[in-house]
Amino acid sequence: MSIGTTQFKQLLREYDRKRTAAQYELHQKQEEVYRKIPEIAKIDQQLATIGIEISKSILVSPQEIDKLVQQLEQKNLDLTIRKAELLHIHGYPKDYLKLHFECTLCKDTGYIESVPCSCLKQNMVNLAYEQSNLRDILKIENFDYFDFNFYSDQVDPETKMSPRENMKRVYNICIRFVTQFDDNFSNLIFYGNPGLGKTFLCNCIAKDLLDQGKTVLYLTAFQLFKIFEVHRFRPEEHTEEEQSYLNMIFDVDLLIIDDLGTEFSTALTGAELFNCLNSRLLDKRSTIISTNLSPNDWQNQYSTRIVSRVFGHYQALKFFGEDIRLKKKYR
Repeated sequence: MSIGTTQFKQLLREYDRKRTAAQYELHQKQEEVYRKIPEIAKIDQQLATIGIEISKSILVSPQEIDKLVQQLEQKNLDLTIRKAELLHIHGYPKDYLKLHFECTLCKDTGYIESVPCSCLKQNMVNLAYEQSNLRDILKIENFDYFDFNFYSDQVDPETKMSPRENMKRVYNICIRFVTQFDDNFSNLIFYGNPGLGKTFLCNCIAKDLLDQGKTVLYLTAFQLFKIFEVHRFRPEEHTEEEQSYLNMIFDVDLLIIDDLGTEFSTALTGAELFNCLNSRLLDKRSTIISTNLSPNDWQNQYSTRIVSRVFGHYQALKFFGEDIRLKKKYR
């Protein structure tokens, strides 16, 4: 799941459009206010020349720089207060003549000192989601539609717990993960046979955190390692937006890796996976892993240090029972 060069450029053009619209809106407001309150037009002219006055004063009387700067700062404050008073008297909010941006962090540029803003990261994720139809999936795969009736209430002899009872426990842990996301750094690993709701619960969590304004990136294991492969072995294909997308793997508030263990395992994939998981742990950025591998299988598939990172820092939640996909299909 990624976006192409054309889509990335369109996204940046949208930022340009937002800034242009904000500037045009401000210009229209200024013209309106200047017509109704001519004194404010004069105040804005005076405010615009204060910087020039400071520069001239420093050149003429450098020995009195502190005094001159203080006087001009007081003048600036007096004019600003008078402007706010006039706006209030005529029924305007005090910030009526200020630029209003959708994102106050980057001021609708998409970047903060050449670093992608969180809004740009999330917009890239959202665009990728739309292209992969995940947005439509999240409309139906969320906590509101989770149905425990698909899980049997027959007690499993091995776990001494029914699949339904187990799923209620897992569900509650996922709810706590979402509600305590800002206050309690944690990571989850869902493991069990296919068709037991692991991906569904990943989508539930993604939906709730996206609704909270968090940055969430959902990737299958194949997609994750494909990004790493292009970055390492095909740098000529590595564009600016792909670099931003790679950065998002490490920077998003929540990374969801689905179907881990289905990728072709090599020393390289192991090194890339360790770097990804370890970096996110050090930065205290949460990760959820969904896999069909049991804890014992991990020992055979991954290095000791990966197994240590995952099972030492992730809460492991086992899924068991009958394939609910089949139940849904024939219900």
